[in-house]
Amino acid sequence: MAKKRPHTKAKRPQLTDEEIPVVGAREPCPCGSGRRYKACHGRAAAHAATELVQRPFESLPGECDWVALRELVPAATAALTLREGLPEDVPSVTLATVLPMAWPALRRDDGSVLLGLQNDTASGDISRDLADTLQRALQAEPGTPVQGRRAPAEGPRLQDLLDLSAPFEPVVHSGFEFWVPDAENTTPEVAASLERANAAAIPTVRLQGVQAAYWCETPEKNHLRWVMPHAEEQLLDALARLHAAGGSSLGEGTRLVGSFRAHGLTVPVWDLPSGVGAEDVEKPAAQFAERLAGALAADAPLTPDERRARGGLTNRQVTLS
Repeated sequence: MAKKRPHTKAKRPQLTDEEIPVVGAREPCPCGSGRRYKACHGRAAAHAATELVQRPFESLPGECDWVALRELVPAATAALTLREGLPEDVPSVTLATVLPMAWPALRRDDGSVLLGLQNDTASGDISRDLADTLQRALQAEPGTPVQGRRAPAEGPRLQDLLDLSAPFEPVVHSGFEFWVPDAENTTPEVAASLERANAAAIPTVRLQGVQAAYWCETPEKNHLRWVMPHAEEQLLDALARLHAAGGSSLGEGTRLVGSFRAHGLTVPVWDLPSGVGAEDVEKPAAQFAERLAGALAADAPLTPDERRARGGLTNRQVTLS
């Protein structure tokens, strides 16, 4: 019998964490540990991709409006300013609540980019997914949509790509004609899609006197949904103080009915009579903002009536995200 040769292992070059390439989850980890990638250096990447970021739009200008456009507003757009400026062949970048066929993004024939906000995301960080989609849209061929994918865990976020000194100014539309440059002369298929989308859209108006407050009309009654930047516990205390004192309404026939939780922020909701339009609540909303500022500044313990009011408001919270 032939003698067995001593078994020796060649030394692998030592790689730093930054040098470990990405491979399939079940493949051996390139670091040479002998474990599968998903159980070794892929673990941190997988965790980063699935960990939920509670406030994905934090530190962006107009964070409250980002939340509103993501969760509450059917048809709206907002111009985006890139930190490094636009590529020469991209005349503009525009955020849109939703795009045809629920595309994550669209590079239009003229080279401009539309970035869709109301899309399913592949990871727990909406900001990172949107940044990845935006980067790919900037490089896409004109006239093509951009499909969704899981963003690289180490990829940039919107906060890295956008100019944080530029204002965020949403424009609410009555329909989705912003999808196409010339809605009156579009194809029958696109016209039919526009008609269906417009029929499903709830009339919505952004108030001018306060930030991130949106009036909407429904068949039974109208509503005001107001995204607020304050810490949830502090805001609920303040709303409870006003509610117990009879100061939480926006006028006769209106009622604070509860709130949403969305992307780390709280969205108080008021029921309004059907005849109350957006212009009718401009002044009452501004007056409420003043009352709320006073209630937020109060630091005395809640009274029994205020605690009961707070409990009622807490029981009528709905989490959207």
